[in-house]
Amino acid sequence: VQLQASGGGSVLAGGYLRLSCVASGSFFSINGMGWYRQAPGKQRELVAGISRGAFANYGGFVKGRFTISRDNAKNTVYLQMNSLKPEDTAIYYCNALYSDPGLRQLNAWGQGTQLTVSS
Repeated sequence: VQLQASGGGSVLAGGYLRLSCVASGSFFSINGMGWYRQAPGKQRELVAGISRGAFANYGGFVKGRFTISRDNAKNTVYLQMNSLKPEDTAIYYCNALYSDPGLRQLNAWGQGTQLTVSS
């Protein structure tokens, strides 16, 4: 599976942005999808995850500002980010847990998209 993320960029604090990530390739099913982020000098952390049945969970820092959603027909996951803060500045990575045609459970990462929030 290949994951192509898009939608990153530079915004002012208080602004909003939507990330998208499309999965392509050979697979039986895409199960969980999610977004992680990594700021300079920090560990990668979970931003949000969503199951195939649309059950979502969020990192504690989100506090209602972000919404994750997915379109199973398009193999796409979205992250709507509102009320952005400078501390949200990071590279955002898309992640997918999927089953390959042999029903092996595998994990894929996208290439990352940069978000910069300035005050």
